[in-house]
Amino acid sequence: MGVMLMAGWRLSTGKFSRVNKWLLKTHDWLLPATCVLCGRAGAEGRDLCPDCAAELPYLSTSCQRCAIPLPQTGICGQCQQSSHSFDAAFAAFDYQPPVAQLIQGLKFNGKLHNARLLGELMAKQLAVQGVELPELLIPVPLHRARLRERGFNQALELARPLVKAFDIAISPACCQRARITSAQTGLDAKARRRNLKGAFELVEPLVESHVAIVDDVMTTGSTAEILAKTLKRAGVARVDVWLCARAALHN
Repeated sequence: MGVMLMAGWRLSTGKFSRVNKWLLKTHDWLLPATCVLCGRAGAEGRDLCPDCAAELPYLSTSCQRCAIPLPQTGICGQCQQSSHSFDAAFAAFDYQPPVAQLIQGLKFNGKLHNARLLGELMAKQLAVQGVELPELLIPVPLHRARLRERGFNQALELARPLVKAFDIAISPACCQRARITSAQTGLDAKARRRNLKGAFELVEPLVESHVAIVDDVMTTGSTAEILAKTLKRAGVARVDVWLCARAALHN
């Protein structure tokens, strides 16, 4: 069970841990874990069986700055030529099936159980990668009109298991979308940046020096770039990006 996150609150799950453990045991007894991909029994309390878990497109080698998939770990050509407002990006998966379908099911079909599964797997992979923990998580915000339409923010839903796993504070409402933007799908990198210009604004002061943006997928990095720039202007010293999946833009 996730911890309820209210706008403007910064919460960690430490004081709720015993209640959460009891709720999880009750949940597992009433509703045993079932693999979302093949329907067999899940393992480790997750809706994923061991065989399907082994077939997921884990991101093993990637750019050390933007997390784009690479044949071997290093710095990609684009990052060698230009800098980013964010300091580093970390992704659990390559944006390939079946993770792509799980993310799409979450965003467009309201399958919130996918968020819990993917968020738990993100936490596991981030721990494997030895990522330095930030002081605060900031889910990429949706515009209030888009939030009313969808009913939830997928980035926030992915962040809930990360809060629980790492006992990190989260601020779902310190940043907001200043204006509604067109869908990024189908736009090239330049058009995405133009679409997002001035899209974010900070509505609460930040005292943390190290934060991590949480998002579902990064393609060109435009969203992370604009949001990180907003946070840096507010005085944040280090901004990381935590992603469920990293995709490459194919022209």
